[in-house]
Amino acid sequence: MIASIRLENFKNFAKETLDLGPFTVIVGANASGKSNIRDAFRFLHGIGRGYTLAEIFGGKYGPGGQVEWGPIRGAANEMARFGYSSFSIATKSKPTGVEAPTLHRIEVGIGNGTEFRVTMEELVENGYEATYTSHPPSNDPVREQGDDGHLLLRMAKKNEQRKYGDRLAVRSGQPALTQIQSAKRVIRAYKDSAQAIIDSFASMRFLDLAPDRMRQPSFSGQTVLGDSGENLPTVLQGICADDSRRETLAEWLRELTPMDVKDFEFPVDPTTGRIGLAIRETNDRMVSAYGASDGTLRFLAMLAALLGPDPARLYFFEEIDNGLHPSRLHLLLDLIETQTAKGGIQVVSTTHSPELLTMMSDRTFAGTSVVCRLEDTAEAI
Repeated sequence: MIASIRLENFKNFAKETLDLGPFTVIVGANASGKSNIRDAFRFLHGIGRGYTLAEIFGGKYGPGGQVEWGPIRGAANEMARFGYSSFSIATKSKPTGVEAPTLHRIEVGIGNGTEFRVTMEELVENGYEATYTSHPPSNDPVREQGDDGHLLLRMAKKNEQRKYGDRLAVRSGQPALTQIQSAKRVIRAYKDSAQAIIDSFASMRFLDLAPDRMRQPSFSGQTVLGDSGENLPTVLQGICADDSRRETLAEWLRELTPMDVKDFEFPVDPTTGRIGLAIRETNDRMVSAYGASDGTLRFLAMLAALLGPDPARLYFFEEIDNGLHPSRLHLLLDLIETQTAKGGIQVVSTTHSPELLTMMSDRTFAGTSVVCRLEDTAEAI
């Protein structure tokens, strides 16, 4: 689980730390900085996917020109706070069974306002044992940048606190975290430590659900819910193959809506072969995805994400209350609190609604933050 994320000069944050719990809610008005926090998590996700800095910020395209990764919002010179040419993002993670957190910190410089370059990076385990660092102690001088455009790391010696061994040159256009796996001189224990952080960054999903996308039928075998809710019918069909999960879906939907849900059906269009979604009520009335409300579909998509067989480690939901009646918001909170309490899933969500604070449990409230802009400035706290 990611315990905290610290932003320094990233977009409109000067020096702010967001502490995270199993379920973290970020409350704030429009343009307060909520989406910038999402961008920080996307930056980490891009690292986990092994992308270069140029790909993380500018987009990743496959050999056929297809978009594999959408760019992070903003121009290159807008990634750092106004007047600064670099930013840093530090995360503390708490691996299962480890008391002290693992720290990963990366600083990115923006040369000529367009070129991204790692200027500092370190990975520290158990609060004190550095796996690598580009800034060794002052009594152990080393160049921060190599003459060939590489970042020079100092790898720690095994079982010796703050002792540094071999220098390792890594490309400065890509985080070192995803480069040391291929270095022959790096011991397996350090590669495993790096891989644990990579895995946590890679297993993130960013859902900004669009009802029009969720209403569309999908082809058989599409088992991954798209970021906008694409493939909802076939993802739900896969979940409903398990009778107990099928009933769980029906129970949650009966609680959320006045519908007396009996079952889910997945009609196949004979012309296109695509699979649709329909909800059958006890009186045998059928409601298709096209007839279902936006809120019902959004709730179903969140159920699909959280109850599916292979959930992500971290979900980031945009505007969690969008499309839901205020009297039903507590049900969504109950669902997320129940699933995150089991461990293995972490949820971060934004909202415009301070009313949500009155409905959440004490544990969720402890993991809630309010984001706002300082008066007469563009800076956020």
